[in-house]
Amino acid sequence: MHDAWRRCWRSSARRSPGGCRPQATGRSAGGVRIAQLSDIHVNDGRYEQALIDTAVDEVNADAPDLVVIAGDLTANGYREEFESARERLDRLRCPEVVYVPGNHDAMSVGYLHFEDLFGPRAHRRVIDVADTGRVQVVCVDSSKPDIDDGEVGRELYGWIADGFSGEAELRVFVMHHHLVAIPATGRDRNQVWDAGDLLELLRSLRVDIVLGGHRHVPHVWPIGAMFLVHSGTASTRRVRGYAHPSYNMVTVTADLLEVEMRVPGAERELLARFARPVGLAGQWRPVEAARPMRGMGL
Repeated sequence: MHDAWRRCWRSSARRSPGGCRPQATGRSAGGVRIAQLSDIHVNDGRYEQALIDTAVDEVNADAPDLVVIAGDLTANGYREEFESARERLDRLRCPEVVYVPGNHDAMSVGYLHFEDLFGPRAHRRVIDVADTGRVQVVCVDSSKPDIDDGEVGRELYGWIADGFSGEAELRVFVMHHHLVAIPATGRDRNQVWDAGDLLELLRSLRVDIVLGGHRHVPHVWPIGAMFLVHSGTASTRRVRGYAHPSYNMVTVTADLLEVEMRVPGAERELLARFARPVGLAGQWRPVEAARPMRGMGL
């Protein structure tokens, strides 16, 4: 990893709602805002509908340019779970919402219900953001039926490359699983099987951000000029250590990338902030010193 990269963290441990909240910069001229939610897990024993409803209300109030639902909408892949998730998420007012399935959604042949209610498991789109320009979004299904692991597969690499062809101000790749292991997740072996090849491909395509979920731990990995951003669980109490249910708000401008972690109805904490000095194209640098999250160890 380039010496310019360092993690930029703020601790979220043991902090009560309404406590110290580092302020995000908010929308900047020419910027793109992305709301990132994952691991909703409708019908899980620790699922709380009030959490996802609150998160949706907050996202609507912020009016982001794009909403990404990064997998595991359900607990078991049953149709009634997908129908409930669809009902909750239909309240999103953003005109640009993308969905990918997670490993729980592939259980019980649930990927068929996903396709019925949320559309293709792999899809591409281009979004034109006012004062910013063209944003390319490529979404893939990294899940495999009835296992926690995942894979994208070489047969999709050409299709992914086509989705990122041409000029764009921002390139966003979405899948549920990890490309790199996440801290505080135990003996995590849930990266996609083809992580190395996929990382090489995405970097060669000049992808800016990879958005995912899966292990219920919010985290940001900078890899060269690309960021791997993972969200926590938006609406269950299946959390680790002192963590809370959460989702992310990602803001990208020409010279700033910021990830804010949000607990529905409560805390907002700066998770990562990187700046790109004028004249140093691609050379993102952390704005403030790194500080690891406490209370997350297993």
